[in-house]
Amino acid sequence: MRKLIFLISALLCSAAALAQTPEEILSRMETAMAAHEKDGIVMTVDVKIPILGAMSTKTYALGEKFRLEASMAGVDVITWSDGKSKWTYTSKDNEVIIEKENPDRPTSSEGDTEMFNGIAEGYDVTLSKETDKAWYFNCKKSKDNKEKDVPKTIDIVVAKGTYYPVSLSAQMKGITVTMRGISFGVTEKQVSFDAKDYPNVKITDKR
Repeated sequence: MRKLIFLISALLCSAAALAQTPEEILSRMETAMAAHEKDGIVMTVDVKIPILGAMSTKTYALGEKFRLEASMAGVDVITWSDGKSKWTYTSKDNEVIIEKENPDRPTSSEGDTEMFNGIAEGYDVTLSKETDKAWYFNCKKSKDNKEKDVPKTIDIVVAKGTYYPVSLSAQMKGITVTMRGISFGVTEKQVSFDAKDYPNVKITDKR
């Protein structure tokens, strides 16, 4: 009996030693994402706006370049950018318009991953659920967080084993933004406009 009690106690101590705090898990998630920074990231972004409704976009980001695919009111819109120029295709007009990119916009990789960085800073993080595949965290803006333009709440799911983010949902000023379907590995072709892929489309260069 003593040996059994000792064994159970040892196992409990080992489990306690292996336990990770929410902050440690989120930190490891950031490290895992940083390791794939040069590989590019793919994700689907859902935005819900009161009265206006919901819209879903799929983004591919690789360094300074990105591609964004969206469908609004039955019209397909695809935007490419290399940081200097922007190409916008609309199925309604069957046209691609080329314009100068806004020089003040953040790089695509920064824009897509910014919300995943420093989540534990300025938020009270709690583990709301745990399965054999993932951790589910709820993050509420701390009372001492004086930043006005940040979400009040963030819900994030982190995969066990890889520490990759599964999804992130944030709420701010009535708007809900959800990032999901996150994966790594983007090619130059996926983020570059090629006129050969649109042979019957009118191309207007406004640069």
